[in-house]
Amino acid sequence: MRYLEQILAWGGIKRELAFLIISGIALAASIAGFPALPFDAAWVAIILCGMPIILEAVIGLVTSFDIKADVLVSLALVASVLIGEDFAAGEVAFIMQLGGLLEDLTVAKARAGIEKLVHLTPRTARRVTPQGEETVDAQAVQVGDVLRVLPGEAVPVDGVIISGQTSIDQAVMTGESLPVDKAEGDEVASGTVNQFGAFDMRATRVGEDSSIQRMVRLVQSADAGKAKIVGLADRWATWIVVIALSSAALTWLVTGEILRAVTILVVFCPCALVLATPTAIMAAIGNATKYGFLVREGDALERLASVAKVAFDKTGTLTYGAPEVAEVCTILPQWPRQALYALAAGAELRSEHPLGKAIVRGYGKTGGPAPAQPTAFAMLPGRGVTAQVAGVHVAAGTQALLAQQGAEVPPAAMQQAAAYTAQGCTVIYLALDGAAAGFIALADTLRPDAAEVVGQVRACGPEPVLLTGDHDSAARTIAGRLGIKEFRAECLPEDKLAWIDASQQQGSPVCMIGDGVNDAPALKKAHVGIAMGGVGSDIAVDAADIALVNDDIKALPHLLQLAKKMMRTIQWNLAFSMALNFAAILLAMTGILNPVVGALVHNAGSVFVIIHSSLLLKWRKRA
Repeated sequence: MRYLEQILAWGGIKRELAFLIISGIALAASIAGFPALPFDAAWVAIILCGMPIILEAVIGLVTSFDIKADVLVSLALVASVLIGEDFAAGEVAFIMQLGGLLEDLTVAKARAGIEKLVHLTPRTARRVTPQGEETVDAQAVQVGDVLRVLPGEAVPVDGVIISGQTSIDQAVMTGESLPVDKAEGDEVASGTVNQFGAFDMRATRVGEDSSIQRMVRLVQSADAGKAKIVGLADRWATWIVVIALSSAALTWLVTGEILRAVTILVVFCPCALVLATPTAIMAAIGNATKYGFLVREGDALERLASVAKVAFDKTGTLTYGAPEVAEVCTILPQWPRQALYALAAGAELRSEHPLGKAIVRGYGKTGGPAPAQPTAFAMLPGRGVTAQVAGVHVAAGTQALLAQQGAEVPPAAMQQAAAYTAQGCTVIYLALDGAAAGFIALADTLRPDAAEVVGQVRACGPEPVLLTGDHDSAARTIAGRLGIKEFRAECLPEDKLAWIDASQQQGSPVCMIGDGVNDAPALKKAHVGIAMGGVGSDIAVDAADIALVNDDIKALPHLLQLAKKMMRTIQWNLAFSMALNFAAILLAMTGILNPVVGALVHNAGSVFVIIHSSLLLKWRKRA
């Protein structure tokens, strides 16, 4: 059986397409009565398209007694050949293989998301010993080893900082775009990236216990636990086979005419049933493509039609994922807002920190004169920067940095800054010549159509939910501005996955929308995963069922309604084709239809299915 399965898998879709083209030509030659061949040309279609169907039916019955639609098709093919109706057999084989090809074309290719996750794990580590530094394989690191991590390097294992200060890019774990300041005693996770300062750390979790490896296992387990939807034809195949065989046998016993019995098998062959789903899916996929959605899984839209909740990641999905200046506050009368802004931009001109770059970028949009070039610039990892700008000593960074400069922030300014922090902003404090001068609040910016999209998603049926690695106050603020009632803050990858799993266990299928590496397990686990393909990581895209290539989420309500429209189309296709089949059976029982005419009448259902499904290509969401 294994040998037969290998033969059937040979050539893949290219072989199926080639066989279909040759079989179509052969059937046309059979209709024309091509005289040059010593046999009916329909036998070409029977062998090329029919034999794979029969072999697959035999393998399924022998190995696991699995009754699928191909069992009934095989019976119809064999019976038609036995009574000499070669064209009817070839026609049925051709139609069924066409449906199979369409179904194969909707199946996603193998993905490499897990491999990419594995590659994020650092290969080597810099171990500190009494003899000095040595480079070792990351897998050789033991709990308790002291490691040194330089700027720009990924943290090799989980651990605790024992000396040094720095800023860590934790986007791989939390999805948040802003680096997090770290000092002695703070924990760091494997796979995260050291932005600026060198530090020493003590390893606490290594190898398979490290954070990045746990994420790999989460993705693998989520993928294994996602059940695939069974096609309609295979779902009902057992009943179809029983009804068809019973009807054919009864007709034969009552009338004594084998021709009528064979005709019943031919007209009951589930061609339209097989075509109902893949044709609608392919047309819907074509429609979705025009709106910027790349559907990677064939049954993704089928699953999307049944989701009860749509879970949004925040950073990069509902927001742009880049900080922008929200407010510049001055507390010194001699330094007005614009002047303070210019000095801060000058001090940050040489900074590589995302917040510093955002300040420079924001000042540039004000239209003011170019900031003065800094001198005596110094970057203090985890604290901020200092510099001489236009003869003024500028310190920009944390409250601790200002304290080192001898600048005490007044309580009123602290209270005002705390209000911005509660809204999810990051605050950069400023001191000029040793005196606290004010602060700059920076925030991630909501996409302009985010609130409207959330409202339209709710109108489509599913309940919007916010899942973010950001702190509670920021999550609450964003959720309130968007009208999202349910949210979860400070989510690690396993937290998002656990929430999705719990929701789906309670009977509420989830559609997850995310963009970062940290979203990969959740995208895998969700009933449907949608990744932001433009700003999102390759790993997130590979883990998702659907990729939004242009990052324009305003088309999401259209996709949700398209999925439901597609399912209604499939249901209408099915109802029509089955009604036509039962009518043809009655005509076959009375002897009005022979196998050839029966096959043509029955295939009229297939033609209707294809035409009806094609209407989805131009369908648009109602305003």
